[in-house]
Amino acid sequence: MGVPLYFRGKVRDLYELGDCLLIVATDRLSAFDVVLPTPIPDKGRVLTQLSLFWFEKLRDVVPNHVIRSTDFPPELASYREELAGRAMLCRRTQPVPIECVVRGFLSGSGWRDYRATGKVCGIQLPAGLRESDRLPEPIFTPATKATTGHDENISFDQAAARVGGPLAEQLRAISLKLYRRAAAYAEPRGIILADTKFEFGLLDGELVWIDEALTPDSSRFWPADGYQPGRAQPSFDKQYVRDYLERIGWSKQPPAPELPAEVVAATRSRYREAYRQLTGHELT
Repeated sequence: MGVPLYFRGKVRDLYELGDCLLIVATDRLSAFDVVLPTPIPDKGRVLTQLSLFWFEKLRDVVPNHVIRSTDFPPELASYREELAGRAMLCRRTQPVPIECVVRGFLSGSGWRDYRATGKVCGIQLPAGLRESDRLPEPIFTPATKATTGHDENISFDQAAARVGGPLAEQLRAISLKLYRRAAAYAEPRGIILADTKFEFGLLDGELVWIDEALTPDSSRFWPADGYQPGRAQPSFDKQYVRDYLERIGWSKQPPAPELPAEVVAATRSRYREAYRQLTGHELT
């Protein structure tokens, strides 16, 4: 775009604009840590617009990095249509080197850890819990930030060793407050927030919420009307794609296969439906 590319992730492209970053959410989709060749229309706009929704709604809990999502600098004028709805101009921060995961339900890697040890990230849980059970209280379960492959669950003490005790305490308190507020908002609107991942940065010594906010890519959203503990739950995210790839026996090594039109359409519908239920209006 005539501006320096700072970083290209699986889904987002970051560009340098002086002291700011332009974060562009593409329609790329990754599964099993491989970027698929088939994009999901509207996915990037859902991620950006839902992030903006939550950043604004929860800005009283912690500041966020968003400067604006329209009226970009003149050098980007010719890319106005491509950026519309999927880009944010953001303050640059020093990222905190851990993922701040909060779980309100027992699923995913948390369920696997619990079955093996009775704990999740070193936190002892009651015996006899089933997959997808609601936890007695939400728990903070940090993880490493992996540049390749999967993030690794770590204990709170390990997180504190990486970032310092006072900052780890602050991250835990803010993450739990964000989760509780978001979960209480979402459930009456038909969506259970099973778990989610937050990222934070430091700017002039102040903690800032960065990256994305409570999207289907960073969270497990379950339809509340079909919730049934004791099994895996349907979800408003790319699990539909993962299930398809498992069914066709893909090796989970690149290159990834093209997705058929019906899988693309069903995945797109799930992302849009999560946006509609949470915000109360259709993605336009």
